[in-house]
Amino acid sequence: MQYSATYVYVSTNCIPEYAIGPWPSNPNVPSPQNFVCEFPRYPVQNTGTSTNAGLGTIGLWSNGVSIYNPEDGHHWNNTTQAWATGHGTAWNRNALLFEAVSFDSCLGHPAGTGDYHNHVNPRCLYNDLDSTHHSPIIGYAFDGFPVYGAYGYSNPASGTSAITRMKSSYILTTDTTLRHSGLGPIPVTTYPLGDCVDDYIYTAGAGDLDAHNGRYCLTPDYPAGTYAYFITLDASLAPAYPFVLGPTYYGIVGSTNTHITPSGTDTTYTAATTGISESSNATIKYIVAPNPVEDHAYIYMDAENMNNVKGSLYNSEGRLVKTINELMQPSIPYALDMTNLPAGMYILSFEGGGKTVTEKIIKK
Repeated sequence: MQYSATYVYVSTNCIPEYAIGPWPSNPNVPSPQNFVCEFPRYPVQNTGTSTNAGLGTIGLWSNGVSIYNPEDGHHWNNTTQAWATGHGTAWNRNALLFEAVSFDSCLGHPAGTGDYHNHVNPRCLYNDLDSTHHSPIIGYAFDGFPVYGAYGYSNPASGTSAITRMKSSYILTTDTTLRHSGLGPIPVTTYPLGDCVDDYIYTAGAGDLDAHNGRYCLTPDYPAGTYAYFITLDASLAPAYPFVLGPTYYGIVGSTNTHITPSGTDTTYTAATTGISESSNATIKYIVAPNPVEDHAYIYMDAENMNNVKGSLYNSEGRLVKTINELMQPSIPYALDMTNLPAGMYILSFEGGGKTVTEKIIKK
């Protein structure tokens, strides 16, 4: 990362460190992108005409992976078409319905350019089952505003209010006349409502979030308040339209975002050291997601952990079934393959520096 007085520049290859793939029905292969992305340091609301969150990268997750919009890049009849500018002009297909078959367990997949990305909730990046804490920042949109996970304060003006799942204000319409008037997919029996992003209508007050899929609110990172986008999930924790950003950005976006050339005078960002020694760590801190798990779980070791932590997996009878790693290190994600293990309860155990912590994990 580099920064100037007004911008932050993030260099990334767009490939995460956790295990990804396979991608059924998708012949594409991830490849390093060598993007340099520009974000305003002091984002502001766009008070003019909103900018469409178009095809391709519209921001970055906190691990440098691309955020994509909620469509799959095709018109309803499979002809390539740009992002909708309003009803009757596009009727673009819903990426979740038409591309989910090619998503991996982290709900991502590679584009034809090799750009690995998520259209929907990046489930391996944070614990999307933790409904008791405000979700962390998991990315930034190109307008500079943060993207949080699925949970926030129930009262946007109170940092002490209850935690709730953020709900989209887009409603799946039952009005098929929109398709007739806009030359959308007809008949509905062949192209069910929801096939196209245009089938979702923003309805103010129907959820917690605005037409951009965000709101102005207090967060743990911005106790004085900020505009923020939120991941939207339904009651079963499946992705809910518009998934990350709405059709448009809230803030002002530059004309070019993924191939920026910073000036030679920009400062390279260096993270401050914590000065915490191994012996001063009170516990071993980590995140496991998802839990319950279907095939792979991902373990994220906290940056302030001690080095050389041993990770082990035991079954409900206390028998060791997997050694995750003998030398787990801080700030590194690890994949735990549980594909061939029977369904049931397991115990994750982490040992290091004379300390041991355990957690139950459920295999579906």
